[in-house]
Amino acid sequence: MRQTSNYVSPMSNEGRNAYVIGHLTESLLALLENKGIEDISISELCENAGVGRASFYRNFNSKEDILRVYVNQLFDVWKKDWEKNNSRPLSSGIGMIFGHFEQHRAFYHLLNERRLIYLLKDAILDIMELKPDLPKNEVYAKAFAAYSLYGWIEVWFQRGMQESAEEMKRLFQNQGL
Repeated sequence: MRQTSNYVSPMSNEGRNAYVIGHLTESLLALLENKGIEDISISELCENAGVGRASFYRNFNSKEDILRVYVNQLFDVWKKDWEKNNSRPLSSGIGMIFGHFEQHRAFYHLLNERRLIYLLKDAILDIMELKPDLPKNEVYAKAFAAYSLYGWIEVWFQRGMQESAEEMKRLFQNQGL
């Protein structure tokens, strides 16, 4: 008599989740090349990714959440670079941020094309460590800087990222900020 054993996946839960998240992200980015996010169904996304709907809902609440996670992953790399020497002047950080966008131009162009740039706002607020319970002078100064930066980024994307990261850094410096 042949014994059967239960199949146990060689991947841990964490590994399976990373697999699902990676495939859903790749799938969504591929689908966004041809249509808006509102025209992509969860079923189409999951089928294209080769994962079940339950896997989607176990990891995300919305399609936009996939992009938020991806944006945060990209910004985490930038933050690590910045933290290596955050004693640099702010204009240097601005140059680094615009350099980051240039490095991932295709992705950010896609976000702009699909009118999803608003997803960057939370990542920028997080970078600026804007928290409402900060002392009033600090919170308003950080809000000014964060929303100004977001505005610059949005206009830069709308203009087709014509200026280089270095030029954006110089423009920022010329503002006296």
